[in-house]
Amino acid sequence: MLSLLLAAALALHAFVPEVFGVALLFESALPWFGLLVPVLLVIGLFSRSKGAIGAALVPALVWGVMFVPGIVPLSWSAPAPSSNTLTVASQNIEADSGTAAASATALAATGAQVIALQEMDSDARDEAAGVLDAAYPYSYGIGTVGVWSSYPIENAQALDLGLGWQRGLAADLATPAGLVSIYVVHAASARPDDHAARDEMLANLSDYVPRDENERLFMVGDFNAGSDDRNLAGLTDQLSEANQTDGGFGFTWPAASPATRLDHLLQRGMEVTSNRTMTAGGSDHLAIITTLNL
Repeated sequence: MLSLLLAAALALHAFVPEVFGVALLFESALPWFGLLVPVLLVIGLFSRSKGAIGAALVPALVWGVMFVPGIVPLSWSAPAPSSNTLTVASQNIEADSGTAAASATALAATGAQVIALQEMDSDARDEAAGVLDAAYPYSYGIGTVGVWSSYPIENAQALDLGLGWQRGLAADLATPAGLVSIYVVHAASARPDDHAARDEMLANLSDYVPRDENERLFMVGDFNAGSDDRNLAGLTDQLSEANQTDGGFGFTWPAASPATRLDHLLQRGMEVTSNRTMTAGGSDHLAIITTLNL
C-alpha cells in the first residue's frame, strides 16, 4: 500500500492541494522521495513477499520515468560549440552577504559574455560594478537585478510583473549572430504560508514569452521555484532547461548543501553546449553557468 501511495504521489503531484504550503514543500522535495524506494524494497525483501517487492518497483519505475531523463549528463549528447556561442553566468548574490565583488570576480573568470546578478542592494551593485564595468562595457540594472554584457544592450526596460516593485528586467543583446532577448528575474520569495506574490510574478512572466519578437530568448535568475514547482510550468511549457553537463539535478540552494534548484536558465531558439553550477563568493545560492550556440 505504501509503495502504491508513493507512486501515486509522485505521478499526481500537481494535484496535491495548495493548502498550508503542502504543495510547495512537496514539489520542492519531489526528487528526494526517490530515497524511499530502496527502503520499500528492503522491507519487501525482508518480508519475503513477492507482492511487496513488486509493489516497491512501481514507484521506482515512476521516479525513473520522471527524473532519469533530466539527470543524464548533457555531455553525452551536447552539440559541439559553434563559431558563435554565448556564455551566461548568473547568481543570487544574497543581500547583506558582503561578497558581491567576490561573486563578480569569480563569474567574470568563467569567461562569460553576460553576467546577471540578483538580490542586489545599492552597495552590492556598486561593488559588482567596480569589478565588472571595465571588462563589460554594457550594463543595465533596476531594483534588485542587473546585467553586465560584452555585447551592446538595446531596448532595456524594467519589469514590475504586477508586484509594485522591480525585480525583473528585459533587454535585447546585440550579438554577432543577431538579437537575443534576455530577461533577468529575481522572483518574490516563496514560503509555505506565503507564495502568492511569487506565483503572480511567474504567471506574468510567462505571458512575455509568446509576445517576444526575437526567435532566440532566455530567462535567467532566481525564480524561487524548484524545477517541479507547478507554478514554473507556465514557463517550462514554453522554454527548455538543459541537463547538467556532468549529470545530476543541478541543485543551487542552499549553497552549503544544495537540496533544490531555485536558479534557472530557460531558453528557446538555441542549443545548450554546457550547463553547470559553481560556488561564487559567499552567497547562499550557487551560480549557474550556461553556454549556448547562437
